Amino acid sequence: MTIKSFLQNKVAQNAGWLIGGKIAQMAVNFVVGLLTARYLGPAGYGLINYAAAYVTFFGAISGLGINSVILKELIDRPNERGMVLGSALLMRAISSVLSALMLFGAISLIDAGETITIVVVSLSGLSLVFQSAETLSYWFQAQLKSKVYAVSSLLAFLISSAYKVYLLATGKTVIYFAAVTSIDYLFLGVFLYLAYRMHKGERFRFSGEYAKQLLRKGIHFVLPAVMVCIYAQTDKMMLKQMLNETEVGYYATAVSICTVWCFVLTAIIDSVNPSIMQLYRTDYAAFEQRTRQLYAIMIYVCVLASLFYTALAKPLIRILYGEAYLPAAEPLRVITWYTAFSYLGVARGSWVVCENKQKYLVFIYFAAAASNVILNWLLIPMWGTVGAAVASLAAQVITILVVPLIIRPMRRNTVLMLQAAALRGVFKKL
Repeated sequence: MTIKSFLQNKVAQNAGWLIGGKIAQMAVNFVVGLLTARYLGPAGYGLINYAAAYVTFFGAISGLGINSVILKELIDRPNERGMVLGSALLMRAISSVLSALMLFGAISLIDAGETITIVVVSLSGLSLVFQSAETLSYWFQAQLKSKVYAVSSLLAFLISSAYKVYLLATGKTVIYFAAVTSIDYLFLGVFLYLAYRMHKGERFRFSGEYAKQLLRKGIHFVLPAVMVCIYAQTDKMMLKQMLNETEVGYYATAVSICTVWCFVLTAIIDSVNPSIMQLYRTDYAAFEQRTRQLYAIMIYVCVLASLFYTALAKPLIRILYGEAYLPAAEPLRVITWYTAFSYLGVARGSWVVCENKQKYLVFIYFAAAASNVILNWLLIPMWGTVGAAVASLAAQVITILVVPLIIRPMRRNTVLMLQAAALRGVFKKL
């Protein structure tokens, strides 16, 4: 077996485990999630998703941008992985605790007097503390052993799902549902650590000097990540403040339906990224071709899915969520079309890291975040949830195509995306 065929085989196996694990999770989440949404109703479901928006926002801060570079660090420093992980874990743990405290302070001011809202958001915010342990998953990805992460993630998910079923069976209030995400991440961290020890992972070491280097490499991703969260989560936050949590429930339902299958895209990206990064060091032409191939998959698979959702929006919502959620059909028809742009942005990450273009992301995402806030402010009073969906779609187009064309060092990546859309250089043999 040649090195190339071996690598391709390992990549395929890696993708298989990631996709298989997510399919198993989706099967459980599909049933439990529907029951939860029906039980809580649009208002309760909207409140849970309102809390999730804040957790996502502060999660971008607590991540310190490390997740965007740690995989490459583990690949480039095979003999220093204990130091890489040890330094990253300690930094993430400290930043996560501080971020959880900041979240509590922020929600206490923004929703002052709304006790239930504050409690729900604060309980959801505890997940920030446990998310830092997910850093261990990159150690398994670097060695193409995503089977371990897939199994650990599935076990943690089953435990949190069992907790949800218990809440449904005993008729608990929305406050109890707020702790689900925290429980999921807590057990995921425990299982990943046990698996890391079982696979004889390197002993964790902290290096202050290396921590500074890692922070300098990741810091370029923090502000862009915050900007991403602004344009990805602003719609839910502004819908709650400008309208009510019920509208957030409709909007969140539309998002949930059109993204339920996107774990496949995430798994493909996570599995292909290591090979793209290795090709950058050995064969630049193959690196660009593999990047085009990844972009082409994102584009055409997403277009097919969007056509499906546009045609069947109302029947899907009526069958899955019931008549109470029918107002979610119209935003669903819009939201589904920004999926391709969103995952092109995710797939772009490996190109940005390899080409060392991180510093330009801040300009791209600042423009997108600013435009999304302005468009939400203008369109939500006019069109409600549909206005929020249009604002988010426009922000995605600005982020992926418009602004990168203006920035000369990023222009090549946009060209690769356009070539992928036209299927140019995708199937060509090197």
